[in-house]
Amino acid sequence: MPHEGARVCVAGLVVLRQRPGTAKGVIFVTLEDEFGTCNVIIWQKTYQQFRRAVIASRLMRVTGRLQRQAGITHIIAEKIEDISPMLDEIVLHHPAAQQG
Repeated sequence: MPHEGARVCVAGLVVLRQRPGTAKGVIFVTLEDEFGTCNVIIWQKTYQQFRRAVIASRLMRVTGRLQRQAGITHIIAEKIEDISPMLDEIVLHHPAAQQG
């Protein structure tokens, strides 16, 4: 497991976006892949830079810093990419899609 503050890159399906009114503009995103879920924190400045990807992504890649707090691991987003077009490739090349 990478150490606290390590720069990491994660990708997954966007299963949850939250922007609580009490969070002062911070957005929380949960990504899911075949291994589990990942919590992403997006500060207001980062959101403004990558707004379209944050709002529109179904499949998202996030580069950021690892943070562990109270036994929970988060990624503090630095770069956010909408890689949703890759979903079509996954579906087209998935063995189940080739049956029938």
